[in-house]
Amino acid sequence: MTAWIVLPVSLSAFSITGIWIVYAMAVMNHHVCPVENWTYNVSCMEELPRPGTPKTCCTPQDIPLISKCGSYPPESCLFSLIGNVGAFMVVMVCLLRYAQVIEHSQRCWVNTSALVSGCTNAVGLVMVGNFQVDHAKSLHYVGAGVAFPAGLLFVCLQCVLTYRVAVTALDYWMAHFRVALALGAMVSLVLSGIFFIHESFVLQHAAAICEWVFTVDILVFYGTFTYEFGTVTSETMMAGLQQSLHHGSGVMMGTRARGSTLSGATKGLKSPGGSSTSTHLNCTPESTAML
Repeated sequence: MTAWIVLPVSLSAFSITGIWIVYAMAVMNHHVCPVENWTYNVSCMEELPRPGTPKTCCTPQDIPLISKCGSYPPESCLFSLIGNVGAFMVVMVCLLRYAQVIEHSQRCWVNTSALVSGCTNAVGLVMVGNFQVDHAKSLHYVGAGVAFPAGLLFVCLQCVLTYRVAVTALDYWMAHFRVALALGAMVSLVLSGIFFIHESFVLQHAAAICEWVFTVDILVFYGTFTYEFGTVTSETMMAGLQQSLHHGSGVMMGTRARGSTLSGATKGLKSPGGSSTSTHLNCTPESTAML
């Protein structure tokens, strides 16, 4: 058990709680309408509602998209904080997971791709959090266009890696659970995109709900890394760094380093979520050829 086990849970708890607080603030400040409201008008002529109560007359500008909830102060300040802190924690989770997979099954392109997509997701989150949709629409949409697909790609690749390093029955159950989360994220993201481009107010409201489902789904997925991070040690990051340095040396030295890599194709390792021991194969094609 290590202190790193707290990181994924903190990311999920901090971000999920934070965005719902932003939503509550936006509703109370009359910047968006509640999610339970499905009736929208082209314009509203009635008097403003009392402070601290939700709006009763809503226009399309009041659809509770996550980005819309964080567009105006004071909630925009908290929204930016969540985006920045969350992005930093995402990078930390991605780096630890990358090193942990290397420690278990050596280098493979799926692991590297997952690291790149996770860090790309973090960059998109920073852009979304710091460029509000009503004040810097183009940059905000660029950030959202980067963060959402990259986040979905990350969870899909992590599903593959979870199966690849699984040892115990509990490891496989975690892999199944992550596949369910990834499928839910994919469906909600696709539906959100389809509904968002329609002019119907009802469909745009449905797009907002799908966006919330997608975001919470991805954050829950990040939280599941608590299962593996209980086995992270001080050697885990060193394994990732050493493997990266070894790979760089292999590019410079050519055949000599390749032969050294092949000699360590197999290795006895612990289960990612427990203490059982098993032998995993190198992810590189050369190690497969040796068999």
